[in-house]
Amino acid sequence: MKRPWTLLIVAVLSAGALPAAAGTIKGKIAIARARTLADVVVYVDKAPGQFAAPKQHVVMNQKDLAFQPHVMPVVVGTTVDFLNSDQVLHNVFSPDKCVSKFNLGTWPKGEVRSYTFATVGCAPVVLCNVHPEMEGFVVILQNPFFAVTDKSGLFVIHDVPEGKYTIKAWNRKFLAVSQEVTVSKEGDATCNLTLK
Repeated sequence: MKRPWTLLIVAVLSAGALPAAAGTIKGKIAIARARTLADVVVYVDKAPGQFAAPKQHVVMNQKDLAFQPHVMPVVVGTTVDFLNSDQVLHNVFSPDKCVSKFNLGTWPKGEVRSYTFATVGCAPVVLCNVHPEMEGFVVILQNPFFAVTDKSGLFVIHDVPEGKYTIKAWNRKFLAVSQEVTVSKEGDATCNLTLK
């Protein structure tokens, strides 16, 4: 039989292990005259604390002569594996200075080359010099509170701790916009943004 003080310690430790109150930020992006509302990155600009990159690499696939996903937001320090799933040779490089103009070379189907993205605020284009029509983007962020819009412009950012934040939206063709939101103890916040 456990002693009462043992039960108390267990209860206190369990309470301390509970996550802080968190909610979601959801909304919709509007862009006049846009063919699609997909692939807009919506994110918390700065969140208090330090956020470690995931230990497991994330994958940007080269499939059907396209980068999939086309736009990939990541926490700073994340390593991205570039997988070739096509029957042809592919290459991955970026001309952007914020990623040191990297070039991973060229490789066949089934092989992977990796790169670690280390500069917050950088949104480099990634290209294939074998297929110049291919392009993708990696958006490097300070924290994991982000989402990518669907074709309707809808997004949901999950598990955002209670607090006040600046929400920003990034798209390669339109000017960035921002809006202040508050995530309360009760949970959800709404944020609708118009890109121009």
